[in-house]
Amino acid sequence: MKTMEKKNIISALFVSLSIMATSCSDYLDEKLKSELAPDNTYTNSYGFETGSAGMYAIARAEYNTWGSTAFMHSAACPYESQQIATDLAVMGTKDGSIQPFGYCTLTSNTGIVTSTWKWAYSLIAAANEILAYAEKCTNWDKPTDQANYMAEARFFRAYAYRTLVYLYGDVPYVDKIQEKIHTDFTRTPKTEVIQHMIDDLKYASENLPIDPDNVSKVGKLTKWAAEHLLSEVYLMNGDNANAEKSALNVINCGYFRLMSNRFGVEKNKPGDVFSDLFKEYNQNRTSGNMESIWVMQFEYQTKGGGDAYDDWTRRAWEPKYFEIQGFTLADTLGGRGLCQLVPLKWWIGDNTGFFDANDIRNSEYNIKRNWYYNNPKTPNLLGKRCEITDETWFTTYRLYPALVKFFYGKADNLTYTGTNRDRMKFRLAETYLLLAEARLNKGDKTGASEALNVVRRRAHASEISSEQITMDVILDERIRELVGEESRRFTLCRTGKLLERCRKYNTEAGPLIQDYHVLWPIPQEVIDSNTSTEFPQNVGY
Repeated sequence: MKTMEKKNIISALFVSLSIMATSCSDYLDEKLKSELAPDNTYTNSYGFETGSAGMYAIARAEYNTWGSTAFMHSAACPYESQQIATDLAVMGTKDGSIQPFGYCTLTSNTGIVTSTWKWAYSLIAAANEILAYAEKCTNWDKPTDQANYMAEARFFRAYAYRTLVYLYGDVPYVDKIQEKIHTDFTRTPKTEVIQHMIDDLKYASENLPIDPDNVSKVGKLTKWAAEHLLSEVYLMNGDNANAEKSALNVINCGYFRLMSNRFGVEKNKPGDVFSDLFKEYNQNRTSGNMESIWVMQFEYQTKGGGDAYDDWTRRAWEPKYFEIQGFTLADTLGGRGLCQLVPLKWWIGDNTGFFDANDIRNSEYNIKRNWYYNNPKTPNLLGKRCEITDETWFTTYRLYPALVKFFYGKADNLTYTGTNRDRMKFRLAETYLLLAEARLNKGDKTGASEALNVVRRRAHASEISSEQITMDVILDERIRELVGEESRRFTLCRTGKLLERCRKYNTEAGPLIQDYHVLWPIPQEVIDSNTSTEFPQNVGY
């Protein structure tokens, strides 16, 4: 498994390395003779299952920092780059890799700008390889295997192009194995790339398994993951009728429902159903969770389960409480956070009116507002409440309201950096919010409020009337429900709200963000290596 993943990494990087035209041409031209070369691997269903695992591994490593798995950004804050300079947060710990995004100073040489491009084309290359060999293979265990592996590949190819289009706009569309180094890539119009994504996802929807309880392995893609993503991509394309249709396909399929009763490993402990969604081991259907549509698989101290560098979401959001006298590291307090994303007061502060009084998403089980000293070495403080102040929140970044959904710590290793909990990528609550967005864009305010209110009812929040609903209302609801789960930059760019809401709410990036920051720059390596034809840079860079 690990050897095959390494082979997939090498082949997957082929496209991005070709685009970069690095000095590794001799290496890239090498004829692989080992038993794991594609000609020897992709000869039967088992070989394609191994290759499929490589695609899942690359996808799972989307925000990997310095890890040893399928891909790495070699930087601390790839996840944070999708959340900062939005309406959500300012920088606390100002790691060098997040500052260009928080201060809106990113350039074509910014590390994460380049590594994100490479990650996406790595996944695309892995998908293209499977597609090419699947067309030629005739030795399948089951008649449906060929279409199933091609459907997985086409899903992941669309998933990768989703990132590229959101961040860079027009990008080269590559759907074949690149047999040689190219220096003549051109930028495919965004609308054309999106149409290819739609075609891929329609194929995936038609050929992935239908029954999520009858898949070969936990975490495998189904038809409904493709339909969920297809709804979003239709929204990107301005096709609101089909976005509504795809969202309804998921909602009405009968396999999923919003969880409304306590479930899972801690259902008999203090909490609520929303907090249950984020408890370790509660993300998959095997736990009783009927809300998750696609879950990336991680497991602590398990080979192939990710490592300390894969998911730093908790480190991003949680405060450095342990640096305050009277506190010590504790898994019940979220473990070792690094406060790289400090939430803005307008949505998470007390008495702002952002949450209804009875909204469980604002309960102490989901947003920790009360912090009590826990260090027995300071008995004079032990058990007393530590007050959150403007200084602890926005000056020292040591204490502020924290998102419990990202709490993660291990008693055997309290300084552990990662979060090896399965990650819900798509869940039904978001499908309802995509439906609300599609209906609002169509002018169907009644239908939009109906979709939104399904999510609010589960949260015990008051209902929104058709007269009240706007895109800002939907975006606010996405914060309450999906903060930190979604790539906020993607959502705000899709809805055309990035500049407006950043300028309105973000005290740090708001005064700095310019119109051209809706896109990232094209990596300079790409432009410099594309010597045979012009490869224009995005405006402003």
